[in-house]
Amino acid sequence: MKPRILVSTDIGGTDPDDNQSMIHLLMYNERFDIEGLVSSPSYGEGNKEEILRTIDLYENDLPKLKAHKQGFATPAYLRSVVKQGRHGAAPFKGYSTATEGSDWIVKCALKQSERPLWILVWGGLDDLAQALHDKPRIQKKIKVFWIGGPNKKWSANSYAYIAENFPSLWFIESNASYYGFFSDNVPDSLSNKNYYKNYIKEAGYLGKEYKNNRYKGNLKMGDTPSLLYMMDGNPNDPARESWGGSYVKFWQSPRLIFNRNASLHDTVTVFSIVEFRFKGPVVKIPPDSACLTMAVKSEIGEQKWDGFYLGDGNYVVRYSPKRTETLTYKVTSSIRGFEEQNGAFVVDNSWPGKPRKTNYKLGANWYTDRPNPELYDDIWQGGKTVLKWRSDVLLDWAKRWNWLR
Repeated sequence: MKPRILVSTDIGGTDPDDNQSMIHLLMYNERFDIEGLVSSPSYGEGNKEEILRTIDLYENDLPKLKAHKQGFATPAYLRSVVKQGRHGAAPFKGYSTATEGSDWIVKCALKQSERPLWILVWGGLDDLAQALHDKPRIQKKIKVFWIGGPNKKWSANSYAYIAENFPSLWFIESNASYYGFFSDNVPDSLSNKNYYKNYIKEAGYLGKEYKNNRYKGNLKMGDTPSLLYMMDGNPNDPARESWGGSYVKFWQSPRLIFNRNASLHDTVTVFSIVEFRFKGPVVKIPPDSACLTMAVKSEIGEQKWDGFYLGDGNYVVRYSPKRTETLTYKVTSSIRGFEEQNGAFVVDNSWPGKPRKTNYKLGANWYTDRPNPELYDDIWQGGKTVLKWRSDVLLDWAKRWNWLR
């Protein structure tokens, strides 16, 4: 049977690869029962209008798609399941108030069905966390495939809330395997820079959009492995080989707590949740108020993150590093009497790393990237479990681009 899926995407936000993945989904949508397309931009200016705009392009190409395959969703139906989720990251507690998107997740999850609702998360976890908070019983009705990695930075608070409060959730956390889909360790004709000119060539309205996208036709589609995972076998078995990768169980998700400033003597685990806690002035503001700014300098430049007041002069900010490197940070606040904090730390490349008392304890159905050294693609753990099938995937997609000529 077709899998029931709901996609939570930050399309139109900081990274335009979601536009590419949405095009891919629409061109293969007869393979799924799509129950929701939720705009969940933890960061940036993403919105549901970007999904609707892509559906408009799909509508123009639909007659050519239907000439080759039946079962495509109507544009009217697809528009009916597009919902707006939260703009911006959740506060420290990991949830805030319900959104159209989080309410839709709840509604879809509670439908009577023998099939689970697969929630494919291409961005932050904020709407999923909100839905779980509002209706905890949906955890038995859903299965989650999350493209984590850098998306974990944007939704560290929501991830922490889910891991701590819903350890029995069925959850695949792909932090690095998905990088295999935009690896250049492939035949030159299928490389990121050549695939467009060799196989798409502005085919149809969707093809022209692919070139007009901010990547100018360069292939990325880092979220597409979540779809590929659902397309070629039994998705209930993460250990199998699939177009979307192969995954293993893990029982502890790394969480590190610093009650001091870190230094270059400190090494943290890649993709971990790192909490920096500080003492400062006792102030009369509501707990969980955003009142700190943590500026982190990395190889890609400087990024800033909110920190929060916990009450009684206690302050905290969460961060999740996405790759091995050395990072420096500065924490400032407009609160009078809060002293500027500075530090640095080294990020290693071994996920999930060693057991710690502070780690989140997970249930029997959490899965993540395979740790085998031979499955790394460059520095990306498990990357070859996706890279292995990339040529097959792209050649299969090339057939559909030909339909649009």
